[in-house]
Amino acid sequence: MARPASVHPTEFELEVLKVLWESSPLTVREIRDAMAESGRDSAHTTVITMLNIMVQKKYLKKKKQGKGYLFWPVVTEERISSKMLGDMVARVFSGSAKSLILNLLDGENIHDDELKELRKRINQKMKEQKK
Repeated sequence: MARPASVHPTEFELEVLKVLWESSPLTVREIRDAMAESGRDSAHTTVITMLNIMVQKKYLKKKKQGKGYLFWPVVTEERISSKMLGDMVARVFSGSAKSLILNLLDGENIHDDELKELRKRINQKMKEQKK
């Protein structure tokens, strides 16, 4: 039985998006080469198939160029990360952003500069909510 379609990009799709968010538009070969450099070496036909699926899902657009195509993202990294994080907060932490943040603070080794940035953002959010 087929697995239901994901409402979020798959791991492979996210890797493609990350390549294209960094630099686009790109050809299939350029996308495949960038993915291979980061450790995911896939067959050319596999990458073509995935790119066409991502066009159907409206993650990417493509334009004919010579014998091939150029691809670029139509979804932003911010939009995808926000949706995926929101879904995780809802499903894993019962909608509690506080639980997510406390879990991260307890489980991760966070550098001082990152903690300062978090404190700054929390203070900024508190000021905004007081208005």
